[in-house]
Order: sequence, then structure tokens, then C-alpha cells
Amino acid sequence: MKPLLKKSLESINQSYIVRYLKEPHFDPNWHFHPHYQLFTVLEGSGTRFIGDDIRHFEAGDTVFLAPNMPHLWRSDRAYFEKDSGLRTQGIVVYFTADFLGAEFFEKPEMYVIKQFLSQSERGLDLTNSASLKAAIVEDLIELNTLNGFEGVQKLLSILHKLSICTDHPFIASVNYENTHKVSETERMRLVHEYVLKHYKEKISLTAVAALANMTEAAFCRYFKTRTNKTFSDFVREIRIGHACKLLLEGKMSIAQVSYESGFHTVSNFNNQFKALKGQSPKEYRRVYVRD
Repeated sequence: MKPLLKKSLESINQSYIVRYLKEPHFDPNWHFHPHYQLFTVLEGSGTRFIGDDIRHFEAGDTVFLAPNMPHLWRSDRAYFEKDSGLRTQGIVVYFTADFLGAEFFEKPEMYVIKQFLSQSERGLDLTNSASLKAAIVEDLIELNTLNGFEGVQKLLSILHKLSICTDHPFIASVNYENTHKVSETERMRLVHEYVLKHYKEKISLTAVAALANMTEAAFCRYFKTRTNKTFSDFVREIRIGHACKLLLEGKMSIAQVSYESGFHTVSNFNNQFKALKGQSPKEYRRVYVRD
């Protein structure tokens, strides 16, 4: 069965939905839905795609997304291997803008939360504040045990806590706009899967365009329109994201990380990494890796 890009989420007995996810890997399908979404990764690692943003994720990754923001947490390849023994865990809550009534967030008392919801149109990364992130994880775990009035009260408390903290970097770029259509699900899924499988090798634009049933020129135009970036930038960001993971693990030399991430020369790796991250791989490792 082909995956759906537009995800359907409904509950007959609650105005919001909480799910505690425990699976061998996260949902591998690029999708969106008409709900706000608060999600935290409790266990697992891989590559995160939100709008036009691509980066490595691991336990602690926490985001808040507005409705219809395409996203995907693609677990590392090892999670899809038979008998790997690896697991992923996460907690997610979904709710619509009118889950408490069409005018609820128009009330004066809800102004700060309304502003927070408006700011989430590009997605908000909530991982900057370690204390806030830890508190949100505890709140989501508790929310998963509640229902009725207590559940609604807890969800509003979470939204209030998020809205009074201003240290939330945007995820998607300022010019990002969702131009995806449900009918394009399979095409984009095939492109994602091909690049994630072959990023260590030389990526063939001809092969990718053929997967999308397009000429190379038509595919490049299509991809830029849908993702707000060129296909080569997309591939580079996936490679750099994988390199960040390896650098953080601290088990490989810079040269080994370079080759394992699909770069054929260390000098090119250093240049591409610095152009995207604003610092060299060596500097990145020194800042983020603690002995």
C-alpha cells in the first residue's frame, strides 16, 4: 500500500490526540496533516526533514509544528535491518486550531498562546533550553496518562509554558511555503529513499529524475519549487547531517567522517561543512563533543 502524504488523525472521544510511539523505526513517510504537533524523540537517531530543513536528530529532539508543515523523522539505516534489536520511542500530541472552539484562542487571556501558535508556521525547534525540554518531556508523559478536563488543562499548561519562552529558533526558511500535493506522495518518497540509500556514493541525477518520471531539467525545476532548494543542496544537507552524527559520536577521524558521508576529498568536505554550518568539522566537534 502506498503511503499517504496527507495524514488523517481523528479521535472520537478526545479533542486532542496523544500517542506514545514505540516502534522499530519512526514513520518513514513524508507527510503533513491539519493539526498542530508537539513531538519529542525519547529514543532513536536519524535524519529529520521539516519543510525545507534537513538535519540529524537523536534523543531529545523536540519540535512544535503548525498545521500542514510536511515532515519526516527518518530513522538511521540500521533501524530497518532485520533483527537489529534497535527501537525508537517518542511522544506526540496533535490538536487543531479550534479543538476548544473556533473563538477560544481569540480571548484576551489566550493572546500569548495565540502569538506562539502564529509563530509556529515555520516550525519551532524547542531543543535550545535543556530545562524547558526536560519539563516538556515530563509534561507529555503525564499528558499521556490523563483525559477529560485534566488532559485539556495539562495541554493548555504546556502551551502556556512554551509561549512564555522566547528561545525557539525557526526550522524552515523564511521563504518556505508548502507546495506539496497529496498526488505527489510516491514521487517524493522515492526521491527521499534513493538519496538516503545512496548518499555515500555519487548520486546520479539521471537515475533520480527517472524515478520521478521526468527529464533532468524538469526534475530540477520541480524539486526546487517543492523544497525551496536545489537537488544538489538537498543531497549536501543529508551528507552534512550524517557527518554531524559521526562527529558527535567521536569515533572517527575527520578524514574517515568525510568519506563515510559521501565526500571524495577532505578539503571539499571541510569547505561544504563550513559553508552550511558556519564552522569547520574540527571546530564543530570541539564545540559539541565533551570528553
